Amino acid sequence: MARMRITADRLVVRPSWWERAATRRWQVVVPLSAVRRVVVEPDWWRVLRGSRARGLQIPGAVCTGELRHQAGRDFVSVRPGRPVVCAELWPGAPFLLLAVSVRDLREAEEAAAALRRAAPRLDTSTPCRQPLPVPEEPEAPPAPDAP
Repeated sequence: MARMRITADRLVVRPSWWERAATRRWQVVVPLSAVRRVVVEPDWWRVLRGSRARGLQIPGAVCTGELRHQAGRDFVSVRPGRPVVCAELWPGAPFLLLAVSVRDLREAEEAAAALRRAAPRLDTSTPCRQPLPVPEEPEAPPAPDAP
């Protein structure tokens, strides 16, 4: 299972050895100044958005790797039945969301609180994760003239 670690000025997500093989990533590193919002999601499946671009996804068992969607990319390492610590990132970061499952809700709250204390640029306007932006729709073709 992947682990989130906070260093002096960075947030580091280190996948387990088998997740490294599946995702082809040794670790994901972002500066703490890139962290926008930190929430705990008790329902693991709510963090999954988009389609798998790299990694491993076994329905009902595990989802680890990179997910792509219309707004960018997310890095997830989640397992069913476990709460997830979600770190939303500011635009310009390599990912929009880092989501890592932890053992229980107490551990999730502790990890989220530590990350909130360490991140210097949190957006506290809302305690919830923000939805993905809706892509622009193409203009509708003109309606055919009625005979």
